[in-house]
Amino acid sequence: MDKKITVVGAGNVGATAAQRIAEKELADVVLIDIVEGVPQGKTLDLAEAAPIELYDSKLCGAQTYEQTADSDVVIITAGLPRKPGMSRDDLLATNAKIVKNVTKEIVTYSPETILIIVSNPLDAMCHIAFDTSEFPSNRVIGMAGVLDSARLRAFIAMELNVSVSNVHASVLGGHGDTMVPLTKYSTVAGIPITELLTEERIEALVDRTRKGGAEIVSLLKTGSAYYAPSAAAVEMAEAIIKDQQKILPCAAYLNGEYDIQNLFIGVPVKLGKNGVEQILELNLSDSEKQALMKSAGAVQNLVDTLKTLDY
Repeated sequence: MDKKITVVGAGNVGATAAQRIAEKELADVVLIDIVEGVPQGKTLDLAEAAPIELYDSKLCGAQTYEQTADSDVVIITAGLPRKPGMSRDDLLATNAKIVKNVTKEIVTYSPETILIIVSNPLDAMCHIAFDTSEFPSNRVIGMAGVLDSARLRAFIAMELNVSVSNVHASVLGGHGDTMVPLTKYSTVAGIPITELLTEERIEALVDRTRKGGAEIVSLLKTGSAYYAPSAAAVEMAEAIIKDQQKILPCAAYLNGEYDIQNLFIGVPVKLGKNGVEQILELNLSDSEKQALMKSAGAVQNLVDTLKTLDY
């Protein structure tokens, strides 16, 4: 491969992302984790699966960052996962320190890379990576809307008993309870879902989307979602690696767009070889604008809290 993707964090999300990257042959993969032997063992296991699945991506596991040099994309999943009863905000101080230290290491070896942030609380961790890396804003992107919109699409497909390939949806705002699903931009084979579902059913699906991560945490008891989050992060990485100019909802740094200043928030963006190539501004209703501002306020509160923490 002539491309390299580093995944930081060899837990369920990181290891599954590494598997997806290798199986798609997007790039060679470096998997980093602080636990000795874990990234080495998982990458060896993936290498041994290669003759069966027929991929030639090279895989490397390590505790230190020398092998990550000149990565084209870095996916940061490192951090503590949510546990039952734990909010994303509870993770703030601990994961801020982890993401700060990881970003410093990455920047040392890959000063031209593009960062995809997965660690929670997602929107706040984007600010940590942005401030620490001092990268231009187009090279720091949060994985939020891709996952949230995938959940909404899955629930719509289940509700209507149609192929997920027919369903398109968009979710704006922060990654969490204040996300803003845009039902008027949600369609099934081009048909707005407002023509296929009652307002009550749409609101039920939207509510389930908002609580999608917590629903999985409550079912697993000792873990959190990883199949869908890893797929979302890799879709973003693929758009960058292949310069697809693909429009996806991601946490991007807004500097006046949607009347929001200096804040990472989920919006539709065009992803290509430079990271965020363009931020798309949609025409929102007054209620959608209010919901987006409420979501931005929640993210701003996290960012303000970060300023008071020692990490």
